[in-house]
Amino acid sequence: MTDLSRLESDSMGSIEVSNHALWGAQTQRALLNFAIGDDKIPIKLIYALTTIKKSAAIVNSQLGLLSKSKKDFIVNACKEILSGLHDKQFPLSVWQTGSGTQTNMNVNEVICNIASLSNNHPLGSHNPLHPNDDVNQSQSTNDVFPAAIQIASAQEITKHLLPELNQLINAFKKKSTEWNDITKIGRTHLQDAIPLTLGQEASAWKDQLSTASKRIEESLKELFPLPLGGTAIGTGLNAPQEFGEEIAQIIANTTKLPFSSAKNKFAIMASHDGLVNAMSGLKLLAVALLKVVNDLRLLSCGPRAGFGELFLPANEPGSSIMPGKVNPTQCEAMAMVCTQVIALDNAVTMAGSGGHLQMNAYKPLIGFNLIQSITLLTNACKCSRVSMIDGIQPNLIKIEHNLNQSLMLVTSLAPEIGYEKATRIAQYAHEKEITLKEAARILNYISESEFDRIVNPKLMTGPN
Repeated sequence: MTDLSRLESDSMGSIEVSNHALWGAQTQRALLNFAIGDDKIPIKLIYALTTIKKSAAIVNSQLGLLSKSKKDFIVNACKEILSGLHDKQFPLSVWQTGSGTQTNMNVNEVICNIASLSNNHPLGSHNPLHPNDDVNQSQSTNDVFPAAIQIASAQEITKHLLPELNQLINAFKKKSTEWNDITKIGRTHLQDAIPLTLGQEASAWKDQLSTASKRIEESLKELFPLPLGGTAIGTGLNAPQEFGEEIAQIIANTTKLPFSSAKNKFAIMASHDGLVNAMSGLKLLAVALLKVVNDLRLLSCGPRAGFGELFLPANEPGSSIMPGKVNPTQCEAMAMVCTQVIALDNAVTMAGSGGHLQMNAYKPLIGFNLIQSITLLTNACKCSRVSMIDGIQPNLIKIEHNLNQSLMLVTSLAPEIGYEKATRIAQYAHEKEITLKEAARILNYISESEFDRIVNPKLMTGPN
């Protein structure tokens, strides 16, 4: 030990800790034993754990288990953490014990040392608070850590992802209205199909995202029942019977979200199906967003040698060698985000199925992947909307050209002259590189006036 360090102790003995650190012995051991990768426990998850600690102190005090002074020390320390003053005091890797015990103790130790500093006691003295006896009272990592994942995920979804996604949906709704009178050619199998309006095409994107949003909102229902009060395996050993209900109520009041005490704590401590379901909702949003941006990439490709029906905003140079090239960079960024989220969902699915008996030992992975996915999707939705969707413009000249060149306008003739004759018109027009109208005239299947009456692209965009 030097002047720059101190000795902290836990049940395994003493270990040297930097005097610049507010964590204690268990955190220091974890730093040494789990030096794996660069992925850290998300700070949002730390804040959710801190919210639990603060709420637990209040409940324990109300139930006569914790003195008012100790409760105040814990609450004040938690307020400092939640204000962002101590973000650097939570350095642990995601790749630690599957219960998240090291991170739970990291939070407990930091709270204790904040209280020691505020009372002019040495760091590591466990005075006036003990990390296990006081800060972790009526709790176990096994009920606290999954509850923190549920709280953090629900908060990030409701306060950030869903509002941002709703703005993106509204942006497509606006485009759908603006483009409702622009008739264009549709495509199936990437081949020409019958016409639709550009507004109808945009309405599909809007409604696909709206459905994804509803799925995510529905998945929140499984995140609101908390396992707090279940302690180690769901029985509630070492916690008062009222603890689960009272702490859930305080957390609900604090977060303004309808958290409650789970009726069967064994079920959501032994498995995390609700979290897997929430991740699945995020994956389905990623699937929808990937479809949308792939459509936009196709419709804007070119600009001269491709579809070229949409102008995407030109935000930055697209090539270090080809002058004037502009690429669909927002589509590409979103596509990578969506691919990552789909992959993270696969890991969460496997982790959710990997529990044994009374505990799932993949908690940090599940929490990390959920929070990362929510953050990625939230940020990507905003960037896509601000830097691309709001600024998209239709290329009316190219849309009109593609529409008039399409052979599939012949579809409207089939009810009048039959499928076989309509097919021959399309084949002949394609073979001779002439218009459908010219082919129909040459084959003498229908008069020009009747052709003009029947083959009306605008009228083909709805039932008739």
